[in-house]
Amino acid sequence: MKLVWQNETLRRGKRLRGICGSAALCISLTLAGVLFSASGALSGAITIAGNGPELRVVEQLTRAFEKSHLGAVVEIRWDPSFHPIAMVTSGEADFAVAGQADPSLVAIPIAWDGIAVVVDFTNPVKEVTSQQVAAMFSGRVTRWTDLGGTDNRIELIDRPPNQHIRGTFETVLGITGKIPASAQVRRSDQRAISSVAGSGSAVTYASLGVALDAVTYGVGVALLIIDGVEPARQTVKDGRYRLRRPVMLLRKKESAPKAEAFATFALSKEGQDIVEEMFAPYSGPEK
Repeated sequence: MKLVWQNETLRRGKRLRGICGSAALCISLTLAGVLFSASGALSGAITIAGNGPELRVVEQLTRAFEKSHLGAVVEIRWDPSFHPIAMVTSGEADFAVAGQADPSLVAIPIAWDGIAVVVDFTNPVKEVTSQQVAAMFSGRVTRWTDLGGTDNRIELIDRPPNQHIRGTFETVLGITGKIPASAQVRRSDQRAISSVAGSGSAVTYASLGVALDAVTYGVGVALLIIDGVEPARQTVKDGRYRLRRPVMLLRKKESAPKAEAFATFALSKEGQDIVEEMFAPYSGPEK
């Protein structure tokens, strides 16, 4: 069955791997033709909402799911300004892609992603402790000299409060609500990393998958080693790199068979192989 792309943005999806501006994406993935009467076919649409760096993986999961489930239709609603969990609770979406659980929803973890602490590649600081990261982002340490760097003021690049990467970052470091209001805010990983490149004073945090891509593509940034552990997919997967977040599908407790089928597919070997292209496959609860 041939997939019909209804939005030109999808054909440009690979550009998200680079450091570029973030645009609102409301993407409909549909199957051409009539509904099939074949055994095992699924009818009706599934809507997935998100606001983070998982879009590329969700797109790939969707394509593979639709190919293997005749009649399935998946709509992806994605924008940095969205509140995915609220969209599920209000009935606007079947799944929210998030990094923190909600007591009213069922959480289905499908991957781990590290949270990279990113600086310009010329910054002499290469390694810090998690306590030092907490001190920087809570405003208790304000100059790079306190970390063995140059005599420059630390310029914090923060993320919006609605994005789960910020919630996890604050929770893991124990600085919830303590990031100074003076910190600049960037809505996407790409914009946050771009703000650091070329600035020896700036520091931000971003999805490890996106940050590793930035380094691969020659963007002038470096990822700090934390507590003696290099940020890498393997160290995230085995728990040695502690600054990590789960990637979860959140749904209502009562869900349609089509939604159950998508969650099952995301956890299957085929689904986890897709996940592994950007994230560490989920390997159980945090150690």
